[in-house]
Amino acid sequence: QVHLVESGGGVVQAGGSLRLSCAASGRTFSPVAIGWFRQVPGKEREFVAAISWRVGNTYYARSVEDRFSISRPIAENMVFLQMNNLKPEDTAVYYCAASRINRGMGVARGYDDWGQGTQVTVSS
Repeated sequence: QVHLVESGGGVVQAGGSLRLSCAASGRTFSPVAIGWFRQVPGKEREFVAAISWRVGNTYYARSVEDRFSISRPIAENMVFLQMNNLKPEDTAVYYCAASRINRGMGVARGYDDWGQGTQVTVSS
């Protein structure tokens, strides 16, 4: 069983920054990848970014690739999402997720374990 906890969400003005954290725990935590997704009411969960666990390759949605950065510290079961130059359209609940088998890092169905989410609100 993998347990994921997001933190770092909040309210920020457009152009501001936030750093989200995803802390993972579990008896044998060794995912293929950790991803960040976001969701607004009435819409499907949207891919934001992902990082492969062993190699550290990163992947981004086009809408965030020049503003967001995903990273993980060595020897820690954590992943960060640095979000810069935030826009009102970035407002959503942000979720981190862990993938046990590579079924595609850019889709929600590729992930097996999910956190509860953290709200990010960007005011104009």
